[in-house]
Amino acid sequence: MTAFDTLSLRPEIQAALAQLGHHTATPIQARAIPHALEGRDILGIAQTGTGKTAAFTLPILQRLGAAPSALPLRMPRALILTPTRELAVQIGESITNYGVGLKLSHTVILGGVGQGSQVKALANGIDILVATPGRLLDLMTQGHVRLDKVEVLVLDEADRMLDMGFIHSLRKIMAKLPANRQTLFFSATMPADVSELANKMLRDPLRVEVTPVSTTAERITQQVIFVPAAEKRHVLVDLIRGDAGMQRSIVFTRTKHGANRVSAQLEQAGIEAAAIHGNKSQNARQKALDGFRAGTVRVLVATDIAARGIDVDGVTHVVNFELPNEPETYVHRIGRTARAGASGVAVSLCTADGDERVYLRDIEKLIRKSIPVGERPEATPQAAAAPMSRPPLPARQPRNGGGNGGRGQPRGQRGAEGQAEARPQGQRPARNDGQRPARNDGQRPARNDGQRPTRTEGNRPQGPRLEGVRPEGGRPQQQARPQGQRPAQPQGQRPNAPRPAAPRPAQDGRGTQFSSFVAALNANEDQQPSAREDRNRPRRRR
Repeated sequence: MTAFDTLSLRPEIQAALAQLGHHTATPIQARAIPHALEGRDILGIAQTGTGKTAAFTLPILQRLGAAPSALPLRMPRALILTPTRELAVQIGESITNYGVGLKLSHTVILGGVGQGSQVKALANGIDILVATPGRLLDLMTQGHVRLDKVEVLVLDEADRMLDMGFIHSLRKIMAKLPANRQTLFFSATMPADVSELANKMLRDPLRVEVTPVSTTAERITQQVIFVPAAEKRHVLVDLIRGDAGMQRSIVFTRTKHGANRVSAQLEQAGIEAAAIHGNKSQNARQKALDGFRAGTVRVLVATDIAARGIDVDGVTHVVNFELPNEPETYVHRIGRTARAGASGVAVSLCTADGDERVYLRDIEKLIRKSIPVGERPEATPQAAAAPMSRPPLPARQPRNGGGNGGRGQPRGQRGAEGQAEARPQGQRPARNDGQRPARNDGQRPARNDGQRPTRTEGNRPQGPRLEGVRPEGGRPQQQARPQGQRPAQPQGQRPNAPRPAAPRPAQDGRGTQFSSFVAALNANEDQQPSAREDRNRPRRRR
């Protein structure tokens, strides 16, 4: 055990730690702080809840507090990058608590809120800048902050930062940083992409690895309850109602929509709950966290964004409403409880078959232990039928043509492996020639030679049609127009006499109208002067 008073920290920092009740350093703090004070780059690998925040915050306060800032405004001396807003806020609170006796200024830049107050704080001048990559890149593009004089760079939860897609933002930010700097790199896991990023950023780093991610805290009591997916909500409600010790619990879901739905269902059951996820505004997320810390919110329903971003003491229970598909996330989830030497309980609701059963197997393989099967609450319907033993794993789906019970076997040999049994012969009758009966003569009459029936008497008569003659019962007969009765009118000549209005024919049929109109037109032409008389008329001089 290493005491803080043996780490050569400033008296102001020692006094702040004593006031907070922190006297003994955690393993990550005891191994990282001395080398960070010497100016070396640090590669720290430790799971959540091990005290990484103080491991990089205290060396920064020690270094900047020894030399007052003489830099222009908008140029911070230390930059701390975090993947989530909640984690950025908590780091800012830690800087305030640890540096209470130092004349250092800091600010927190994050998305989800207006940038006006953040721009104003940068314009007033700061020493330490805590930021999320997205909002920091926006303010850099607008010219509100410069990173030319950064002395210390910290990447916290680097693996989570890459998982959230911040790699491109990180590269743009790194291009603006000076090459001569100290870098403190912390991550819970070290996959290949994180290791590649660390190699590019660090110079001869000291690797500090404590509490591998594959281990869970010994003070956490873990259990799994097998329950159908449709009954998880009832089991969760009865679990919270039946245990008076669940006064401050976190329920993890896989999706944002699921978090909203579970929170609403708990509130309908009379349990104080609030949801927190990436679609919530920063004010709503902070309000939920404040209520959870104050005790007015009994259950906090969160997605994995909160698996590494919530630092609340006194969390008694963690419930996995849905098991994560990544085993490491399970370790980070249940790490929210049993903090600061306390004990905690982690309950996982798992379906007996399907993907969650496979996720449980991967989790147990990672933590190298079997999670005991817990009892289902008695108030839940069908509680007596809940499985108290571990159900068998679902059979893996074999590849085409390979493996026992795969598609390469005949149908009759799959029943022994739990696959579909062979269908007995005769269960579905084979199609015979008469399966689809032919249409008989009475179903649809066949067309005869007279496909279109002949018209009877009274319809249109058959036979040759006479010109201008209609039989009785049809249309009225139309009179033939006499040839040559209407003289041709010369071109360009318009009669001067007014044309009398033609008499309106009587509405007594189409033939009568037409004959009356022809008679009126002939009478009108008789009244017009001839073309020759009009041509011989002398013209009037103008």
